[in-house]
Amino acid sequence: MDERVVAEYKKRKQPINLAIVYVDPEAFVSSFLGWLEITHYVTALKAGEAAVSDDGAPPKLSPQELKGGVATKYARDAVFAFCMTAALSGDKPAVEKIETGLKESLGEDFPGSVALWPFRSTSDEPATLEDAVGQAGRKMLAGDPLPPPMRAKENWMTGLRFFEKARDSNFSSEIMFPLAKWHRERWNETAEKGVAFLHHIEDNVPILREALAETRNDPPFIANLLLKSAPGVDVELTDETAGFLRSLARRN
Repeated sequence: MDERVVAEYKKRKQPINLAIVYVDPEAFVSSFLGWLEITHYVTALKAGEAAVSDDGAPPKLSPQELKGGVATKYARDAVFAFCMTAALSGDKPAVEKIETGLKESLGEDFPGSVALWPFRSTSDEPATLEDAVGQAGRKMLAGDPLPPPMRAKENWMTGLRFFEKARDSNFSSEIMFPLAKWHRERWNETAEKGVAFLHHIEDNVPILREALAETRNDPPFIANLLLKSAPGVDVELTDETAGFLRSLARRN
């Protein structure tokens, strides 16, 4: 791709990246439209439907383009990613602020608004991974943890769902760092205060503490922690899930 477009892409992605990592609603709202413009432009260039501008900058999006499939796809991904990191930090006001800000700038039915729905649904039977992440995220945003005997298993299930969803996002790296920190905090809490609720304590607590000894907050740490903590919360991994986690837990 033309280096001018690459430079413009990086310039526009960095502020929205940081907004997602640090759960900064004002920065997210201010960088949102610029992100949609550059992703729409890059998609059109790849399809041969646009030409490179002199400075590599994209044109403004029309109202029709803002409602089109490309803008909707990238908008939904960005809003969902922000809601995930907000949930990890329990920051419900941040989600409310981006909704208010985007409604003010782009209208009531702003691109990506549907990404908020799973975080507000009260369905007990999520049909998709998005639904499952949203349901867990809603509880996290509400600050409504389960009682201690059930908390470790709930944390495990939530961690796996968030991990799977983060890997499919354009903001995977931005979600993974706060997700790793969340895992570390939750499982340190279990190792310190919740061991009585784990299965086969004498076997699983040392394994858990060994996994937590890793200092890097990254995807291999998350995958290894999920793999090693599963027996302690009485989760029997399928061969597919175990293989998935083992492959991601490996370090080069």
